[in-house]
Amino acid sequence: MSAVIATLIGTLIIAAVVYDIARLITPNESRCPPLARLRGRRAALQHAERWCVGLRMHGRIDAATYQHRMSGLARGERRPAANREAPRRA
Repeated sequence: MSAVIATLIGTLIIAAVVYDIARLITPNESRCPPLARLRGRRAALQHAERWCVGLRMHGRIDAATYQHRMSGLARGERRPAANREAPRRA
């Protein structure tokens, strides 16, 4: 009886190893779990939001540009639109 259980456990372990190897070498399988990607994206959006607030607080961008960038962040865009640049201070 114990030999059957040991064989079953060994078979399950080998099957898990084969599954993991196949999962890692297939090109369509992502290397990063979905929650980690989501957490990384949220952190990047929060960092961009803090950066934008800092620019506004120090007078580097005007209210319209700030509003445009924040609405872009609300839509999930991390980079400002190419046609909207911060005005240069003289």
